[in-house]
Amino acid sequence: MPAMTDLPMTDLRGLVVGAGLTWALAFVGVGLGADLQVWGDGALFSYAVAVRDTWGFHWHNIPGRLVTHVVAHLPAEASVGPTGSAHAGIVLYGLLLFAAPLLGLGATVVVDRTPGRRIFVAACLSTALLCPLVFPCPTEMWMAHAVFWPTLALCHGAPLTRGATLAIAAALLALVFTHEGGVVLAAAILAVQALRGPRTTRFLRTAAALAVALAAWAVVKLTIRPDDYISAVLTTAAFRFVDPDNLLDPVVLLIAAAVAIFAGLAGALRRIGIAAAVACAFGATVLLLVAYWLVLDRALLAENRYPLRTVLLIGPPVLAGLAVVRTLDDEGRLPTWLRRPAADLAMRARRIGPVIAAGALLLVMLIHAVETTKFVLAWRDYADAVRRLATGTASDPALGDPRFVSATRIAPALQRLAWNSTTPYLSVLIAPGFAPTRLVVDPTATYFWISCATATRNAAETSGIPPDARDLLRRLACLHRP
Repeated sequence: MPAMTDLPMTDLRGLVVGAGLTWALAFVGVGLGADLQVWGDGALFSYAVAVRDTWGFHWHNIPGRLVTHVVAHLPAEASVGPTGSAHAGIVLYGLLLFAAPLLGLGATVVVDRTPGRRIFVAACLSTALLCPLVFPCPTEMWMAHAVFWPTLALCHGAPLTRGATLAIAAALLALVFTHEGGVVLAAAILAVQALRGPRTTRFLRTAAALAVALAAWAVVKLTIRPDDYISAVLTTAAFRFVDPDNLLDPVVLLIAAAVAIFAGLAGALRRIGIAAAVACAFGATVLLLVAYWLVLDRALLAENRYPLRTVLLIGPPVLAGLAVVRTLDDEGRLPTWLRRPAADLAMRARRIGPVIAAGALLLVMLIHAVETTKFVLAWRDYADAVRRLATGTASDPALGDPRFVSATRIAPALQRLAWNSTTPYLSVLIAPGFAPTRLVVDPTATYFWISCATATRNAAETSGIPPDARDLLRRLACLHRP
């Protein structure tokens, strides 16, 4: 292994690729191993898969995000019928969801034609830096990130053939149907293509394909309208999605502080002539992190993983732009107005050097690993607490039914893992045989996913969830959405 004072650029690229692939594999292993597909909104989605009604439960309200429904929910839902196993369907849903980054990287490396597969390397960097902040939230932006990178690679380098043009059109169509943020990512791809020149064939091909995709997206959005109940919720969620305050999370600030301290220490030690300055700075920063985690740390990145999907909207276009600018510069196709900024950026990168860049990446990976471990351990404790309530005898009839029990009985330290709108579904999913004796209800919940009519219809149908559990959820829905 190269010394930290002499790291070739090729080794830095290898480190980036290794980090991206490692996290992409970890999402699948950790996600399924800890049953994280049922955390947060995933409890509702997993339950909908189990009862084979994903469209009726929620997806008819968000038709502009059909890719996640088609890729993860429909296959899982379809598997429940032949197997008769709700558990198998839920596991398949989790597998398809958590594997999206890995499949996206695989598709990107296949279609990327840039020198050194720069777009693929940028995709790996984005996966390693950004996705752990969001994992395991079942946000459709997770899927948008996976689709963005192969779509960018296709638009940038696919040959000027009919087949390639159809592939680009299909990829852009998929991207805009991942999430409203996918439309922004598609526009970013077009903006990057414009660097070649607005009259080039590749730009015009991308623009035409995107226009068709947006037309289809607009038709679907205007034709399939959400329920009145959820319309206001979607509007509020849209504003929260673009709120820059989402980035002021303690873990994000910890990452920024660790990288700044490491880079500052490395620079200072170099200036005073300390041997192995970067290694010393790296070791000192790690010691500071360990001291923070052991003595000062009280934060847990849990509920904030959902608003942090904002990083998946901001980060990928920036990394994509840098990769494409570097490629166009090498090819001598960079616009005149960009040559000076690109040269300045390259000079700054050389000053930082691959050694410090590698150290910073390793620090971020360490923080992600520790924070993910903290989350998984806390999740297991929380799930056990919900399971004990769901299978116990305690009851809170004031919630509307003698078989309801309040989630507030769970210790406050574990409440950071709570997702009040999906707690009832979680209590069914983690009960042995999907048969809770009590439905765990969070009295602070103000949003209820399904109407009384939907719950009543679902309770009358055959599914992998026992009738008694479905009837408990029907009672809850009819109390709040008659």
